Amino acid sequence: MGFFKDFKAFLLKGDIVNLATAVIVGGAFGKIVTSFTKDILMPPIGLLLGDSKFSELKVVLKEAEMQGEEVLTEAVTINYGLFIQTIIDFIIIGFCIFMVLKAYERTKKKEEAAPAAPKGPTQEELLIEIRDELKKQNAK
Repeated sequence: MGFFKDFKAFLLKGDIVNLATAVIVGGAFGKIVTSFTKDILMPPIGLLLGDSKFSELKVVLKEAEMQGEEVLTEAVTINYGLFIQTIIDFIIIGFCIFMVLKAYERTKKKEEAAPAAPKGPTQEELLIEIRDELKKQNAK
């Protein structure tokens, strides 16, 4: 029973919940960036390169062997279009993470620079003040 209790406590720690949330949001963000790159950014670039799909750009090292309509051996290709598209995804995601971290650092610096609220008297100082007041009342 202790194992499950410990496991539940582990899962409900703030850090784990935050990490899980970040992974889920990050995965969704990655899909959005991939779609942006593939469906919005690359078609105009492919159009500029001669009306081709950017993701289909490749260098054929060995042609496919065919027998009629049947493929005997697949073509060997270097798919540089897909590779460049993946690099662009990476750069966009990296830039977004950089911007988020910069904003986070700015807020941390502002928190550190903000003046701390003035502290009240310590317990010792209060006790000394009470003692001194009692001495004054007893002296009268």
